[in-house]
Amino acid sequence: MWFKNLGIFRLTETFTLSAEEFGQKLESMSFRHCGPHEEFAFGWTSPLGKTSQQLVHSANGFFMVCGKKEEKVLPAAVVNEMVQEKILEAEDRQGHKLSKKERTALKDELIFELLPRAFTFSSKTYAYIDPKGSWLIVDAASAKKAEDLLSSLRKCLGSLPAVPLNTIEKPITTMTGWLINNQAPEDIFIEDECELRSPEEEGGIIRCKRHDLALPEIKNHLDTGKEVIKLAVNWADRIAFIVDENLSIKRLRFLDLIQDQAAEVETSDEAEQFDVDFSIMSLELSNFLPRLIELFGGENKA
Repeated sequence: MWFKNLGIFRLTETFTLSAEEFGQKLESMSFRHCGPHEEFAFGWTSPLGKTSQQLVHSANGFFMVCGKKEEKVLPAAVVNEMVQEKILEAEDRQGHKLSKKERTALKDELIFELLPRAFTFSSKTYAYIDPKGSWLIVDAASAKKAEDLLSSLRKCLGSLPAVPLNTIEKPITTMTGWLINNQAPEDIFIEDECELRSPEEEGGIIRCKRHDLALPEIKNHLDTGKEVIKLAVNWADRIAFIVDENLSIKRLRFLDLIQDQAAEVETSDEAEQFDVDFSIMSLELSNFLPRLIELFGGENKA
């Protein structure tokens, strides 16, 4: 289980639950399938999948959880077409135009009728808690998805004091400086992708992919005031990723040094392999996160 994104939250109080206690708390929101007239259902499922019933997977003091969401699929174009037909039928029958409230009620009734027959699809969101380092890490590409999972954890635990990672220096300022000076810290290699934005409201955006960021044309954009809001970097030949202005990590890749380490461990089944991958990944990230904070001037705990 290798995360592809990192939504990074700092736990502001010590996490004291054991894996067993944590799992018991999550049982109140165990995953169940959508009811006939529900648009979606969310709950906790085993990170190990069908091979386990445990809602918390523990390795080296790290606790992995998995949220599963099942949603009904009602194509908007189909619903709108059916709604229009019903509106016309109702207007012909009643002899007058329907009000906005009546049209909305008619649409709600139609959706209620269609939901039991709708297709469903499901998605999973993984996260882990590092009690020793006081981190909550969510494998989510969007901030909303990460916040939704955090909200569900709070419902089960009663409270979970956690805030997005905040640093003293703004990531935009630091990353812009790296490109302007064509110099980054020794353990950071700038790769071939970035996104630049003018600081004005609704300012222009330049996206560069597979591009040498040391070329003069990039510096010209920076000289006119554009700032770096996304940057692809490699840390110590161990992990590569895109970091954005909010310190979210996207398109995370664990490089050969880490993958070789995982490959050296012999496993007999998927559960053992999951445990090995999670252990190596979480330990690697526990070393990386303090360095990430250092790169941006230290942690702002205000």
